[in-house]
Amino acid sequence: MTDNLQLEQLVAACHWIGAKGWAPATGGNMSVRQDADWCWLSESGKDKGSLTTADFLQVSIADNHAPSGRKPSAETGLHTLIYRLYPQANAVLHVHTVNATVLSRVEKSPALLLNGFEMQKSLSGQTTHLDTVPVAIFDNDQDIDALAARIADYAQTNSLRYGFLLRGHGLTCWGRDVAEARRHLEGLEFLFECEMQRRLLEKP
Repeated sequence: MTDNLQLEQLVAACHWIGAKGWAPATGGNMSVRQDADWCWLSESGKDKGSLTTADFLQVSIADNHAPSGRKPSAETGLHTLIYRLYPQANAVLHVHTVNATVLSRVEKSPALLLNGFEMQKSLSGQTTHLDTVPVAIFDNDQDIDALAARIADYAQTNSLRYGFLLRGHGLTCWGRDVAEARRHLEGLEFLFECEMQRRLLEKP
């Protein structure tokens, strides 16, 4: 169950994300689970670097309904999907970083494979750089219900442990609380930047 402290920590994470330029031009969306039935999700069209707790809407995890009548983020259905798929997920961060956006288009396979980087250990459960960490990539879609259905189908037989990429769009990641989601975001973004530089330097 999420208390007010988690929402305040999410607001602080949003300010940090905004300061890094990872959610430009009101892009991105963030949420935190309230309980089994509800989450708090950032309102559409808001600058993530200046959000307050008042800029988050209560949203039903089952059907995306917002009792306030205000407009939640366009990607609401992806947040609620993650909360339904993973009961242990209590915070979700969606960002539009350059590295995530570009890599998601450069990599043509269904997943970006990360291997050999010590910072893989920033991801929960990873204990060595020798493991290969797959980050699934899904084609972007303006039909969020259809996109959520494709992700749900994938998750039935594949692991989505930390997050996924949307082609030409960005990264969605999560954690057991805001602190873990923030660590996963920072760790994955570092890994994406390393992978980008590796590919540039190794290019013939």
